[in-house]
Amino acid sequence: MLDEFEIEALLSLDGARFEAAEGYVVEFMARRTEATKERPHGLSYAFVFRPLDGEPYVRFDNAHAVERRGGKYVKAPRAYDHWHRRAGDPGRPYKFTTAAQLLEDFWKEVKREMAERKIPNDL
Repeated sequence: MLDEFEIEALLSLDGARFEAAEGYVVEFMARRTEATKERPHGLSYAFVFRPLDGEPYVRFDNAHAVERRGGKYVKAPRAYDHWHRRAGDPGRPYKFTTAAQLLEDFWKEVKREMAERKIPNDL
């Protein structure tokens, strides 16, 4: 069962846009949806870190299914949860556990990306 407090905190970010560093933004979309096999937690979300006028460097979302690496004998996940590292990355499956963990994992990847690109930050 999902923690309703965490879900409400996640949903409160819907439409939020923050400057992560000069010239870079983090944007959030988070909404309730009907629980389905693709979105068993009943959430539709997209979190993006990108340059102001550029393609995403990091994106966590559940807008579509992604291929699971490992060939045709690896069972594909039913859920749409996944993340992208860089524009053009087809996505990697993400195991959604809690809303708080989702946010923590997103920020971890944003910090890693900023460090790799030597983007100054106080995150």
